[in-house]
This record gives sequence, C-alpha cells and structure tokens, in this order.
Amino acid sequence: MSRRRPKTLSAEDRKLWTAVARTVAAARPEKPKPDHLAPSDQKHQPKPKHKPSFEVGDFRIGETATTNLPGSQLAPSVSERLAHAPVQMDHGTHKKMLRGKLKPEARIDLHGMTLAQAHPVLTRFILGAHEDGLRLVLVITGKGKDRDDPGPIPIRRGVLKHQVPNWLHMPPLGRVVLDVREAHIRHGGTGAYYVYLRRAR
Repeated sequence: MSRRRPKTLSAEDRKLWTAVARTVAAARPEKPKPDHLAPSDQKHQPKPKHKPSFEVGDFRIGETATTNLPGSQLAPSVSERLAHAPVQMDHGTHKKMLRGKLKPEARIDLHGMTLAQAHPVLTRFILGAHEDGLRLVLVITGKGKDRDDPGPIPIRRGVLKHQVPNWLHMPPLGRVVLDVREAHIRHGGTGAYYVYLRRAR
C-alpha cells in the first residue's frame, strides 16, 4: 500500500496566501515588556483589594474580646411594631388610652387557649362588641411562658401575644378595628391589648 504524498502549494497558491496573510491583524497583540513602558504607564498600579470593615487585633488566650463585630439585624418585636405604627384614632383619646385613663368597656381573656380555640372566640367577641356600639375593649393574651424543652425548632414565647394583632388587622376583624395598642400596666401591660373599634353604622 503506497503512502499518499503530502500536498504542496503551487507558486500561484503561495502568492495568494502571502497576500491574504499581510491583511490579517494578530488576534492577540504582543504586550510590551516592562522595560519599554512609558513613565506615565508605570504610574497606573493595580488598586489594593478592599479591606474588611472590621479588623481583629492581637489577643492573648483568656482575654475578653473588645472588637465590635457587625451584629445581625433582628426583626422588631410586636411591642415595637405597635408603638411605631401610625395612629388611626383621635390623638387626644390615644394619649389618654396609653396612660391608662380610659376604662375598657369589655374584656376577654384568651389565657390557656390554643390558636385554633382562640381565633373563633376572639372573632365573636370583637364583632359582638362592635354591634353593641362599644369603642374600647381589652384583649388579654398573657406574655407567654418559657418552655422546658424548646426542641430542635425554636418556638416564639407567647404565641397568642404575637398572633392576636395579626388577626385584628385581617378580615373579618380588620373592617371593624380602628387601632390596636399595647395595654397600660394597670390593664395587663405587655400581656394585653387595647382594641379601639370603629363606630357602628
């Protein structure tokens, strides 16, 4: 079996190839060597990397750390959210209510109830109070108690305390509730809520 001879370019093909090669620019031009750089080009040095916003200094084993590291931003508590919520009621009445100078016209105690039990009871109470023309009622939830064994999934202390304000702003109660605030200490403090109702039509 005879080997094939490699094809060679003819003189005419070589002329054509040389002409085409002269018109093509290099895809990656050669970078100038450092020795040939202009003085102005040598000034452009790469910027140093961004330093972290905090630095840990030297320490000895057993010393108390004094460096302030950036902390995590926790969600505001129910008390903070209600305290900073815009006031929907008359400001004069609002101030009297927060000072404990207004006496609630009715009250309900949800202590010891589960969420499934408390929701319908609260709904009947609020809608009934609104139909009777009451304006200020007190809802007692309790502050909640610490659990002996929280388990692998953390459970917030005071489930009713956290859930009741949400219920009061959602249908069907949201249409009759004008404002919700944490009660004064004489009416239960952080374990109870003032619920100010809209006027019955």
